[in-house]
This record gives sequence, structure tokens and C-alpha cells, in this order.
Amino acid sequence: MIFLFTDFGGTDIYAGQVRAVLAGAAPGVAVIDLTHDAPALNVKASAHLLAALALRLPAGAVTLAVVDPGVGSAREAVAVEADGRWYVGPDNGLLSVVAARAARRECWRITWRPRQLSASFHGRDLFAPVAADIARGEFPAAKAAQLARLAVDFGAGDLAEIIHIDHYGNALTGLRAADLPRTTRIVAAGRWIGHARVFSDVAHGELFWYEDSLVVVVISGNACFACARVGLAVGHPVGIGT
Repeated sequence: MIFLFTDFGGTDIYAGQVRAVLAGAAPGVAVIDLTHDAPALNVKASAHLLAALALRLPAGAVTLAVVDPGVGSAREAVAVEADGRWYVGPDNGLLSVVAARAARRECWRITWRPRQLSASFHGRDLFAPVAADIARGEFPAAKAAQLARLAVDFGAGDLAEIIHIDHYGNALTGLRAADLPRTTRIVAAGRWIGHARVFSDVAHGELFWYEDSLVVVVISGNACFACARVGLAVGHPVGIGT
């Protein structure tokens, strides 16, 4: 399977072009959208969102990841194998959190270039063909050189920022919730926000944080658009209090 993780936008023309290349290069391979609404041009937030989503990917999955404001620049194209899952994308930090959190990882610089390569659409022309090779079980050794490390590495730690806002107005953070005491209060937009297990545990309209299905801290509200109420946006900092 090939999973797509991009900031192309769900209603724009770019994801369809990538899908067309994959259909030709890897016929019969399922192509599944993780999201095309990753934080636009925000590589660090997107890297943490990708790491959260990666926890549910099956073994052997190939993820084509594109949040690439530096497309056409000197930044490299890379393939990463992390704990038996593959990731193809730019070496701008986007794949680095997944790689840093993996128990086992290997990285390759993609040396191959297609005959026709758009300066502004490497997702279609460069990353997609390589992802298709890997999904067919044909790692393109002739198209890549092994790397000791990625050029841009955000590390394995958490990100104390909003990394995604869904259409319900829930604000996902880059904080992993598993080891966070439930007595912890989250500070965001000048507000102290306590924990609740689920929406119905708080009064109508009340703000709270909870551990969502991606095991990250999410700021939400019972039957209200929490982000709109407090003015949260992707990139806004969050703090941890007691």
C-alpha cells in the first residue's frame, strides 16, 4: 500500500496528478490518503503529525510525504525505512521525527532524476516513481545512495505547539499524552485547560484536553468549536502546568 501525506489541499489539482503517476507506475497497488491537509508549508508541525499517524500504518507500508516549501532548491530527496515502514519525501525535516523515534532506521539519498522533472512538483515527478518502485517490492538501489543521517533532523522529542486543527475545531498538539499525568493542565491562548476523558465528561461548551486516538494531547470543547473560541491556530505554542 502507498499512503499519501501532503499539504496539497483536498480540493486542489495536485493529489490527483500524483495518483495518476502511481496508477501507472504501480498498477494494482492500493493508494490511500492519510491527509492532503497537513499544515501548509509548516514542515515541523507536519513532521509531528506524520509521526502520530505513522503509528497506525501497517508493516511494509510506503508513505509518500510532501510538505516541501523548498522544492526546487538544493535540499535533497530521500527514502527512509523506519521500523519496517517506508517514507519518501524531501530531506527538510519532514521524515525526521518518524526516523528519530524508530528503533531501527536506514536512510537513502535519491540520486535518480527522471527525464522530465518539474522544478516545482517533485512529489509527482520524483517522489512518486520512487515510492512506486518500493511498493512493488523493487527497492531502487541504482537510484539511491545510503546516508548516515538526514540533513535536517527535528529529533524524537515532542513539539509544544498546535500541529493540526480538524473540521470540528479540535486542536491537535505535538505533545504525546501517554506519560502526561491527568492532573496536568495545558496552557494555550492564555487559558488554563484541565483534562477530561471524553466530551461528555464536561459541561456544554467547556474546554478540556484529552488523549485522542493518535495518543497526542488534543484541546477541545464539548459541542463547541474550541479553536474558534480561543483563537488557536496551527503553530500556536502550548504549555504544561499543574
